[in-house]
Amino acid sequence: MRPYNSLNESLQQRFGEKLYKLTLNIGCTCPNRDGKLGTHGCIFCSAGGSGEFAGDSRHSVTEQIEAGIQSLAGKRPANRYIAYFQAYTNTYAPIDYLQKVYTEALEHPKIAALSIATRPDCLPPEVLDLLADLNRQKPVWVELGLQTIHEETAAFIRRGYPLPVFHQAVEDLYARDLEIIVHIILGLPGETKEMMLDTIRHLNTLNINGIKLQLLHILKHTDLADCYARTSFHVLTLEEYTDLVISCLEVCRPDLIIHRLTGDGPKDLLIAPAWSTAKRQVLNTIHKELKARNSFQGKCYPTA
Repeated sequence: MRPYNSLNESLQQRFGEKLYKLTLNIGCTCPNRDGKLGTHGCIFCSAGGSGEFAGDSRHSVTEQIEAGIQSLAGKRPANRYIAYFQAYTNTYAPIDYLQKVYTEALEHPKIAALSIATRPDCLPPEVLDLLADLNRQKPVWVELGLQTIHEETAAFIRRGYPLPVFHQAVEDLYARDLEIIVHIILGLPGETKEMMLDTIRHLNTLNINGIKLQLLHILKHTDLADCYARTSFHVLTLEEYTDLVISCLEVCRPDLIIHRLTGDGPKDLLIAPAWSTAKRQVLNTIHKELKARNSFQGKCYPTA
């Protein structure tokens, strides 16, 4: 048991077993890349669109699922999995195509739920209604890339939409009984610890189900890498990141499911921070410090 509402414990309680995500790529693009909003993407985003670990879009959804199961079979065997549509903006495509690929994943006998990563400005009514219909068959989670509530930072990272658009997306998803997970990036240039905690506090007021905490990675061939080369802006140390994550957990609403405490960028692209490549060590450091601080008085949050 972790002293916060962890995803693993929530899944165990909800599904009665451990589930693993199978990362999929359905060949979507992004309005921040195809010219609708811009052509370079968010400042931190690599050519893979945050889907470097996803499947191969040249293969069908079923083929990607089977390949993912086979890859995990030796080290992380499981009975059921979550189909995670990860690469780029996974609701930014014609509705007929989205229905085809989502349904293909949903109908696989080993898929227990869908998790769909997207932008809050890419959820038109027809997509929302499709997701709601699928959610009546198996659970559907929608993962929204917010990163920060601060508009100045959002402009710097070229997020491409104002905060009210995010609020509307949350309202629309909640009205259709869809589960909402919000992505936050910790360590964005110019943001103080208090600013990052303000983002968490703001999310506490909204009808969301979970959050993902993501360390800022500086990757090769991104505009963020060029900015880093010019300015050498401060990158969080492991100690700073550990303290920040724990502070976020302490501030988080107790019922929010913590889907991620950190992340690891592809080693062949990572410029900084180098320590983030040892993901297991990072997680162990966070949990060790949590225990040392006794931040939650030894109590675990309920996961129901």
